[in-house]
Amino acid sequence: MNRLHNHPLIDTLHQVKGNPRACLFTEPLWGIPFNLYAPFITLYMYALGVQDQQIGLILTIGMVLQVFTAALGGIVTDKYGRRSVTFLIDLVAWSIPTLIWMLAQNFWWFLAAAVFNSLWHITNTSWQCLLVEDTEPRLLVNIYTWVNIAGLLAVFFAPLSTLLVDRFSLVPTVRVLYLLAFVLMTAKFVILYVWSTETAQGTKRMAETKHQSLFFLLLGYQRVFGKVIRSREMRLALVISVIVNITSISITNFFALYITLDVGIPEKYVALFPIGRAVIMLLFMFIIQPLTNRLHYRPVFLTGFTIYLASHVFLLLSRPDSQLLVIVYTLLEAIAFALVVPRRDALGAVFYDKEDRARVMSLIYVIMIAVSSPFGSILGYLSALDRRLPFALNMLLFIVLAVVVATSKVLERQDLQQEA
Repeated sequence: MNRLHNHPLIDTLHQVKGNPRACLFTEPLWGIPFNLYAPFITLYMYALGVQDQQIGLILTIGMVLQVFTAALGGIVTDKYGRRSVTFLIDLVAWSIPTLIWMLAQNFWWFLAAAVFNSLWHITNTSWQCLLVEDTEPRLLVNIYTWVNIAGLLAVFFAPLSTLLVDRFSLVPTVRVLYLLAFVLMTAKFVILYVWSTETAQGTKRMAETKHQSLFFLLLGYQRVFGKVIRSREMRLALVISVIVNITSISITNFFALYITLDVGIPEKYVALFPIGRAVIMLLFMFIIQPLTNRLHYRPVFLTGFTIYLASHVFLLLSRPDSQLLVIVYTLLEAIAFALVVPRRDALGAVFYDKEDRARVMSLIYVIMIAVSSPFGSILGYLSALDRRLPFALNMLLFIVLAVVVATSKVLERQDLQQEA
């Protein structure tokens, strides 16, 4: 018990106070329901008559809208406060869409839900500020690890969704999961609002922008854009975020279609793969990650991208007579995610300008989404041609990421500073 108490991740929970504590402790109320329905999203759409290319179109339209909402995220967060914006926009971006998804009948319902859900990038900015602005930098990697763990807690509930799909079929089960998501997510938004307070930087920015219009604040992005472009550190964080985001589109949206329609795995077993993935990631984060936290950014990133690449090789080799390879893919992809994503998030928190954090984060998201948005349709088109192609494209992108990281002078300096 004493060893568990002294574990770096457990110790982090004892050390964080105030807003970071409120953000971390309420996150399972969002992460659990999201991860319960997430494995079935594309299958649910497909069962209601939405085709591969229409799924890609919905993804693209949602991303295009997110370009505009991400641009608003920083200025809305600065003007109205991290706490209030997180509460109000969460209700619009998640509570309303979950009800629409629950009642969905065809393509148009999913498109309408995507419009509301596109606002989540506003609250993503405000919530991230609420999480990190009153946090010690040395705790950032562990805090972002806990954010990911919060979503993985769905592993203890996911077998229920598999049993329900087997007993009641796909569509009725997913409708119930969306209803559950509405209840738990809405509860999370209310509890976080009551528990949290405005950050010191948020209070300062509200005072500074009190008499400035949203249009005037929007014009300020020109100066912020100059900061991002001139900063090698922020440019690197941007490139890594953009490419990782593109690869996640395939992993999130086309994996279930590929393994059911091409590899021949029954729909009722689809949720078992996120369960296995979550178990692997939890074990890795608690046993291995405390050791990797002492390592430099570059070797951890390179190891993660190499494992991502290997995982996709096994996935593409999977056939109806070799379904075990999908399990190997799941194992490797989970390890790669656990290595790459917390480091990517922590790198952004370290490199982003602290005085203009909200607008810098918003601008980063705008650029990231603008570059990523065409890939929804591109990947949908590739999937319609051959469901292996989105994952083949991912492999190329992982190679690009490895080259960027291996040749980065910025990461070399950051690693030297970490040694000091």
